[in-house]
Amino acid sequence: MHAPPTQRRAMLIALIGEGVAPSLTPAMHELEGARHGMHYVYRTVELAPGEGTAERMREILDAARDMGFNGLNITHPVKQTVVPLLDELAPSAEAVGAVNTVVFHDGRIAGHNTDVTGFGAAFDEALADLPRERVVLLGSGGAGAAVASALVDRGVGDLVIVDADAARATDLAASVARLAPGRVRSAPLDGLPALLTSADGAVNATPVGMAGHPGAPFDVALLGNGAFVADIVYRPSETRLLRDADERGLRVMAGLGMAMHQAADAFEIFTGEPADRQAMLADLQNLVAAERPAPRPRGT
Repeated sequence: MHAPPTQRRAMLIALIGEGVAPSLTPAMHELEGARHGMHYVYRTVELAPGEGTAERMREILDAARDMGFNGLNITHPVKQTVVPLLDELAPSAEAVGAVNTVVFHDGRIAGHNTDVTGFGAAFDEALADLPRERVVLLGSGGAGAAVASALVDRGVGDLVIVDADAARATDLAASVARLAPGRVRSAPLDGLPALLTSADGAVNATPVGMAGHPGAPFDVALLGNGAFVADIVYRPSETRLLRDADERGLRVMAGLGMAMHQAADAFEIFTGEPADRQAMLADLQNLVAAERPAPRPRGT
């Protein structure tokens, strides 16, 4: 008799949100799962505009659990909607009141926020040795909230949040200030140039720099010579902001690091196994590079 084949561990994961079809997260997870010898299936579930209600999300969570999903990634616009539907929250999710990773275990549903931990890990790798007494954060949406939480965890003494939506920036500053030993405040957009001149660093947590939102969110010439610049945009992997900062000789942190670490953290939450982060970064770099349009032949 032949010995039975070794059974591979099976994982079933999905990404829930609006506009998720182009996401690179499924490919990253499936490639990492293959390295672990798993049968790792990751699917996207597209929400129509207006579909992400609490009632609908409860239905999706119940259905995913009943169908044997191991976990879900949650993205815009339901990162906050799912919070009251969960049984428990990790500190990363509790700190910002938003969840991007859900895991099912022992009949319970737990929420995590690997945007917070992902940005923090990337920052520690790229910029941990630099002064950060005053940091300017552009953007107060879901990504901005995660970045703000990670920055105050890293001892920023004066975090200034700037957004075109002044009320949203004020609300985020008040929320983060409750958790921070340092000072957290908001400032109007027209005050940005003056803030940058005295900042140790600046972080872009807006869409500016993405393929659909070209340009740079601010002029790096306003920063001092020893300042740093971090950008959470990773498609493209080198934004105009990072190019400008690099040309000035400033230390930079690209968005690829955060994107990789947040995916790796989610993989570890789902599977309980350590992710190969260097391999995942290489995968992400290859996936982003594959999206670049081929150069046009000369003479056309």
